[in-house]
Amino acid sequence: MSALKEALAHSETLIGTEVGVSDWITVDQEMIDQFAKTTHDMQWIHIDPERAAAETPFGGTIAHGFLTLSLASRFAYDCFNMMPGQVMGINYGMNKLRFLTPVKAGSRLRGRFTLQKVTARNATDMLRENLLTIEIEGVETPAMVAEWLGLAVFKD
Repeated sequence: MSALKEALAHSETLIGTEVGVSDWITVDQEMIDQFAKTTHDMQWIHIDPERAAAETPFGGTIAHGFLTLSLASRFAYDCFNMMPGQVMGINYGMNKLRFLTPVKAGSRLRGRFTLQKVTARNATDMLRENLLTIEIEGVETPAMVAEWLGLAVFKD
């Protein structure tokens, strides 16, 4: 049996189960400021702690939604190893992405992955769909939820 077929068969047994929980990572003001500079998104609710404390209901600055999303790759590194015969993983996109709760500066986040679907696309590629939930420590409603599509590429 090919490595792809073995990985597909194994992955199918995991559908509907939580397949990974990452370590916590702190989203501090320095990270938010660096992200703002990199993306040229200098909106004051992200980079001006005094104004954000005075003029928003958040009590201070909040992270960019796309900063929260960008941490998905970091969380995946904590949760997933290459499968036997896999040569690479490729980000294939997101479905139904929602930002539910603002991430206040100083918050700790982690990612939870639940496998929803796997599909062999051809002789070398398997598409994996995971529900990704990014949690904020101590907050009931997650920061973000999305269906994340990843392509696992295997040797031919």
